[in-house]
Amino acid sequence: MPSFTHDGIEIAYIDEGPREGEPILLIHGFASSLKTNWVDTVWVRFLTRHGRRVIAMDNRGHGASSKPHDTEAYGSPIMAEDARRLLDHLAIPRADVMGYSMGARITAFLALAHPDRVRSAIFAGMGINMVRGLAGTGPIAHALEADSIDDVTNPTARTFRAFAEQTGSDLKALAACIRSARAVISAEMLATLKGPVLVAVGTDDVIGGSATQLAALIPGAQALEIQGRDHMRAVGDKTYKDGVEAFLKARA
Repeated sequence: MPSFTHDGIEIAYIDEGPREGEPILLIHGFASSLKTNWVDTVWVRFLTRHGRRVIAMDNRGHGASSKPHDTEAYGSPIMAEDARRLLDHLAIPRADVMGYSMGARITAFLALAHPDRVRSAIFAGMGINMVRGLAGTGPIAHALEADSIDDVTNPTARTFRAFAEQTGSDLKALAACIRSARAVISAEMLATLKGPVLVAVGTDDVIGGSATQLAALIPGAQALEIQGRDHMRAVGDKTYKDGVEAFLKARA
């Protein structure tokens, strides 16, 4: 897998599909990877078959990228700069950007800081809780730091620990990532977004919250409710894929 280095952090990525295709950058969620979030769910194949150039990255602390154990190395604004530097590295001036869960927050910070680089933004797996924030990250960090998953009693934290083990993640790096300073995204900040935005969230997703409520805060944004899907099961859903492709075609 190719990679590049930004501020001493190595970022792994893939670059698939026709070079003349419209580029889309995919940013995965917490404790996941580009393979788990985008390859295994057939997203990369789906988008390249529609003629798109697909770039996906492993966020720092995840996948094949560097995994610092220092909380100061993390935070969505910092990780958004990794995404911008990847576009620079590939000489891509402007791209559609889709992030899932934590990746949606990273996408938001990228669009806010560098609106000229983001042709359109897709916030997936993250609805109104992008603004409200995720309460109780402490138990998740403790779960990641526990000697064994058997020591984790909090159901939500246990789910994160199980997923991190399933993906073969560096548990200390993930704990540092989730303990990092959580930069606020306010309704006022989102109201300044000017490009096309799609918010896609499962109707049973209690982690992401309502797609409709978040879209209402963003001028011209569209909401895609993925019926009957929770945070984990919405990722590869056909309704989600078809909705994104329709959005990308319409925003041209």
